[in-house]
Amino acid sequence: MSDSRYQVDVSVETRFLAEQSQPEHNRFAFAYTITVQNNGQLPAKLLSRHWVITDGDGQVEEVRGDGVVGQQPLIQPGQSHTYTSGTVMTTKVGNMQGTYQMLAEDGKRFDAVIAPFRLAVPGALH
Repeated sequence: MSDSRYQVDVSVETRFLAEQSQPEHNRFAFAYTITVQNNGQLPAKLLSRHWVITDGDGQVEEVRGDGVVGQQPLIQPGQSHTYTSGTVMTTKVGNMQGTYQMLAEDGKRFDAVIAPFRLAVPGALH
């Protein structure tokens, strides 16, 4: 059973960036806005990220790094942190998923799961 002290939920909104894409060169740019909501009982700091990005051909890229967009936000209970980032793929459709490693105020480390989400050029899926 999950410990309610360490409950961080992640929501995602995506969009295709036509102005940064070059379909004729198999370059498709996407932005994603992430909201990290601390629904736990303790303040928690977002230490690092681990992304698994899979394009429409099944090619997988893993990305690991400290924080998000240069920050390691401390998120208070009931509060959230929102940021926007992006990725470029060689296919019109793909998906991303991953985890954020969190550090609670009491010293416990835990993962916040980022459920798989789709990146798709409008009209690419029927």
